[in-house]
Amino acid sequence: MPKLIRWLGAASGGANAPHAEDHDDPFTSVADDEPVPRGDVIISLSRFQAEGETLLAEGRSVGVRIEPAEAVEALAYDLPRLALVALAIPKYRDGRAYSGARLLRERFGYGGEIRAVGEVLREQAHFMIRCGFDAFVPADGSTAADWAHVAARFRHVYQRAADNRAPAFEERQA
Repeated sequence: MPKLIRWLGAASGGANAPHAEDHDDPFTSVADDEPVPRGDVIISLSRFQAEGETLLAEGRSVGVRIEPAEAVEALAYDLPRLALVALAIPKYRDGRAYSGARLLRERFGYGGEIRAVGEVLREQAHFMIRCGFDAFVPADGSTAADWAHVAARFRHVYQRAADNRAPAFEERQA
C-alpha cells in the first residue's frame, strides 16, 4: 500500500495550524484493464465516463485520476459527487497538474481531496499546497515531517493562491 500524506489545517479548511500527517489510504487505484474491486476506488477519467454512474450508484466513494493531457474541466459537473481527484505527475518538472489543482479549487470551488500521484517529491510541497493539493503519494520515501518542514520553508508569499495565505504586502499593512 503506498504511503499517503495529507496536508491538514488552513489550506484544507481545518481550524488547526497547517500540518502534515501520514494516513492509511482507503482507496484502491484500479487500472483500466483490471476488474473493479469492492470498496473505494480511484479510476481513470475514461473509465469514470463509462462506469462512473454505476460505481456511484453502488454507494462507493469514487476518485478520478486525471493524466496530464486530460482537462479537469471534463469533471466539472461531477465534482460534487467525487471523493477525490488524483492529478498525475509523470515527471517532477511537468507542471500541468499544478494548473489542474488551481482550477479545481478556484474556478470550480472543489472542496474534496486533490491528490498528487506519480513523481511527487517533497521539494515540491510548498508549491503544491499553494496550488490546492492536500494529499500526496510521495515517490521519494519522504515522511509527513519532511513535508511539513519543506512546506513551512518560506514565511512570506507574494501573491494570492489556493492556500489563502496573505501576501507580504498585506502583512506589512497590518
